[in-house]
Amino acid sequence: MKTPPGLGLLLLLGLLALAFGANVATGSIHIPILDIFSILLGRSTDNPAWASVILKLRLPQAVTATLAGAALAVSGLQMQTLFRNPLAGPFVLGISSGASLGVALVVLSAGAGGATLSGWSGNLGHVVAGIGGASAVLVIVLLTARRVPTLTLLILGVLFGYAASAMVSILLRFSSAESVQSYVIWTLGEFSGVSWSQLTLLAPLLVVGLGIAGASVKPLNALLLGEAYARSMGVSVGRVRIWLIASTALLAGAVTAFCGPIGFLGIAVPHLARSLFQSSDHRVLMPRVILLGAILALVADLLAQVPGSSQVLPLNAITALLGTPVVIWVIVGRPSLKDSFSR
Repeated sequence: MKTPPGLGLLLLLGLLALAFGANVATGSIHIPILDIFSILLGRSTDNPAWASVILKLRLPQAVTATLAGAALAVSGLQMQTLFRNPLAGPFVLGISSGASLGVALVVLSAGAGGATLSGWSGNLGHVVAGIGGASAVLVIVLLTARRVPTLTLLILGVLFGYAASAMVSILLRFSSAESVQSYVIWTLGEFSGVSWSQLTLLAPLLVVGLGIAGASVKPLNALLLGEAYARSMGVSVGRVRIWLIASTALLAGAVTAFCGPIGFLGIAVPHLARSLFQSSDHRVLMPRVILLGAILALVADLLAQVPGSSQVLPLNAITALLGTPVVIWVIVGRPSLKDSFSR
């Protein structure tokens, strides 16, 4: 049964508010709900330390999860439409591997340079290196996009990813045990490591990427029926492809740099949206994919925190557990590639 568009949007907004509130209210330290509201309203509480927990830890973590989930979901929607491939995701162009290579370079520098560079190899160093690595891959992809067809670009993107991953393996072979541990922790993914000061950089990057995606709704709809049809409708396929790649690289690259390589959300969320709302129209899908991506990221982060416990699970393990059933459903349940995009 097809969900009424307006009702579905309102339901997603309600679920987003609920998931966001649950993330702020849940953690290893129990804080009464009334005190949480008091803190958010700027009032004093019995325990001043609670305000620091809410405002400096939980609130930026929930905002980061919301933005990152929306960004990864939209980038996955763009890539699946551009490549007409139901298993394409935001990292299909090697962006995640490029970010990982940048971080690995910092890890190796810390291992070789000792104390001189070890301080820079912390969170800020990871962010700068991740953005640099993702940007380097983006430049290569954009230069290549002008010369090859879309399917060839997809294959090249996979090869770029393999090459970057191979270089990471070589770099880690020469790193110290402490540096390798730092890198492995980064690859597990987390939303809790992003502070308010870092959000002032992350949020604008993601807003720009989402803005480009929103402006590309009509071309994306034209691409659903193939590049030849899009050209017959007056769409400049080459220009649109570059803008979509730039948007995806900005969204996925920024999230990867700040939060680590978060998997499965970009692949799973667009398919969930198509199934729930029985539509491939990007005017319908785009806002709903944004909300659904944010909701699932918040849910994954909530589960990773293990409510009622001081334990924290790897975020990528949770997103994989949530996303794998969706990917299996896509492979087994969809009769053809065409049906995935042209309902």
